[in-house]
Amino acid sequence: MRAADTSTSRLEKMPGMFFSSANPKELKGAGHLLLDDKTQKKRPKTFGMDVKAYLRSMIPHLESGMKSSKSKDILSADEVMQWSQSLKKLLANQTGQDVFGNFLKSEFSEENIEFWLACEDYKKTESDLLHCKAEKIYRAFVHADAAKQVNIDFRTRESTAKKIKAPTPTCFDEAQKIIYTLMEKDSYPRFLKSNIYLNLLNDLQANSLK
Repeated sequence: MRAADTSTSRLEKMPGMFFSSANPKELKGAGHLLLDDKTQKKRPKTFGMDVKAYLRSMIPHLESGMKSSKSKDILSADEVMQWSQSLKKLLANQTGQDVFGNFLKSEFSEENIEFWLACEDYKKTESDLLHCKAEKIYRAFVHADAAKQVNIDFRTRESTAKKIKAPTPTCFDEAQKIIYTLMEKDSYPRFLKSNIYLNLLNDLQANSLK
């Protein structure tokens, strides 16, 4: 059970599209984290519609019936097929991050990719900003009362807490590796069998034959 931390700061300038506010006013306590039965039953349908609309707007040629373009800003069936080769290839692609993130959101585990992306951004942070950003990531994802607490063991949680007191670009590496492995062995195989991935791939393959 994850409870909202009223001291949790909002992540700023993090990459990806899935960061959400950790403002206490917006979290509204445990109600933000625990959906009632009716909401849980309704969410998948709404989510599916949102993803379809998102993909259609992101890839205009699917809607218009235009032939696949070689332009770098158009997603191709070959690129999407490469996502199935490894989680590393999937996460190396910006659109892959977005689509996988939407899948994780449907499983109520979007905090995993959000944390992983935050760690990737953190590694590129200038030294004078490390302390501030490390504190934000820790409070958002690692702290025992974090609103989006990631699933890491107690020892790693404690070790990370000590490391951020004198932060370096690698102080989240151990925790990040655990979450990457969790996604790789758990969520990623399901993603490859999901309608989100298969429908996108099928649409692109069908469009390339037109």
